[in-house]
Amino acid sequence: MKLSIKHIILFVFVLVIVQNKGYSQKTDTIYHINGNILTGEFKKMKYGIASYSMDGMGTINVEEVKINAIRSNKEFEIKMKNGLIYFGSFLPSDIDRKIYIIGPTGKDLIYLDDIVEIFPLKQNFWSRIDGNFSVGANFSKSSNVGTTSFSGNLDYRKRKSFIQLSWDNNNTFQADTLSANKSDIALEWQRLLKKSWSTGLIISASQNRELGTKLRLNISALGIKDIFYNNWNRFYVGAGLTMSRETPYNSMNITNDLTGLTQLVWKVYKFSSPKIWVDANINFLPYITDPGRYRASFNLNPQVSIFSNDFKVGVSFYYNYDSEPLSDGSKTDYGTNLQLSYSL
Repeated sequence: MKLSIKHIILFVFVLVIVQNKGYSQKTDTIYHINGNILTGEFKKMKYGIASYSMDGMGTINVEEVKINAIRSNKEFEIKMKNGLIYFGSFLPSDIDRKIYIIGPTGKDLIYLDDIVEIFPLKQNFWSRIDGNFSVGANFSKSSNVGTTSFSGNLDYRKRKSFIQLSWDNNNTFQADTLSANKSDIALEWQRLLKKSWSTGLIISASQNRELGTKLRLNISALGIKDIFYNNWNRFYVGAGLTMSRETPYNSMNITNDLTGLTQLVWKVYKFSSPKIWVDANINFLPYITDPGRYRASFNLNPQVSIFSNDFKVGVSFYYNYDSEPLSDGSKTDYGTNLQLSYSL
């Protein structure tokens, strides 16, 4: 039986869940502001939400504003609002909502509201992986046109760095015929430098029938600056260079180009009910080797939680523009899909 990319991704998804369950060590403690004490496994904290695994209850989510203290002898990577990075374990203090970070050089007293991210530095490979999987579909009987989408990402974290594999596949069908498709897959590496600065490398491949692109391969190197980063949103700017190799439809003329790259990324999370996530990004690529040509893209994905933070429903919208497509394709392509998502 021939395996498709979707089968491989589904296999990885199941394997990650099984491995995570097998390696959980529930020895951490969260002290709630109402006096309750929760014992389990501290999994992560991001955008104001701490994910916590407890025997008999599975994974629960606790708002950071409702945590009074944390105790754990495991090692974590802790990112602060001012961009500082700590590595160490947690110990409660005698002051409400202040905890000690126990590190190699001693202990530091910090305010919980100043923390924007907490990730455990576990030795097990699978326990360092987080992910998100989304599926979507639309259909119009009057036009006999339907669309499907499949997207997601897997994140692997290490000390001061992370690797993300992301994919996005959109197909449009008219009657029983595939009339258009847009596919993107990217492998991104980011390394934290000092305070709010990072460096990144992105290797990607894409296909867009509407724009006439049969295959585009990109390698991008960029610097990243966090404009603001707190417990409910992150906004950052990236700039660098991209080397691309493009094969158009209806032609064997392969082109190699060098472009600039500017990107704006905004991630928002509102933890008051209803819980809302918004991911948005804009990319602009002016061509250096082909002056006058440029490409741009815009992606927007608002979601709202259903049942729990792990399940969400939302809308995915994309818009792509190429000022001088190489074949007979259109200059613009856009689409939208209703999506159901699950987060690891």
